[in-house]
Amino acid sequence: MFAFKNKYFLIIESIKDLNLRNIKRLNKFNIIYRNKNKENIEDVKKFRNYCKVKLIRFFVANNVSLAVKIKADGLYLSSYNKSFKGLFLKSKLIIIGSAHNSREIVLKIKQGCNYILLSKLFVVDYDRNSQTLGILKFNNYTLLFNKIIPLGGIKISNINKLKSIRSHGFAILSEIKKKPAKIISRLF
Repeated sequence: MFAFKNKYFLIIESIKDLNLRNIKRLNKFNIIYRNKNKENIEDVKKFRNYCKVKLIRFFVANNVSLAVKIKADGLYLSSYNKSFKGLFLKSKLIIIGSAHNSREIVLKIKQGCNYILLSKLFVVDYDRNSQTLGILKFNNYTLLFNKIIPLGGIKISNINKLKSIRSHGFAILSEIKKKPAKIISRLF
């Protein structure tokens, strides 16, 4: 059994991280492109157009000009992005923010974010000693803002725990890089 949600946010650092042919469910997937590798803009445009065909929303991280150039559906503002510059496009773009605590949640609300990815729900592999929210604390944060999405430590092994989460969706980063086909197949 699996915890079905309305929205799945897949965070990728390269367009090569994900094979869109594996995604068959329409209108549930959102891809957040972090552009870590500075890929060719024409390749990103092709990837974005294929996302349109598959009815997958495509977001660009922290780069308003790239989002406008490739006609992305929206913009992703990471937790360290505290700027309001370029957010005049708010009416045209869906804005997703990332936060770690209530102060950052309030900032993301002021920046006009439609969704806020709240991190870290579970223990993450890259920093096992870092503090995590857990299910109860996360659910308390959802009382502040109902469009909060969990991020961090979500794996195939603990994905069923998301049934207890008061959220419309969830976001995945590291599992996409490690086992993209396996995690996508579990989302159906």
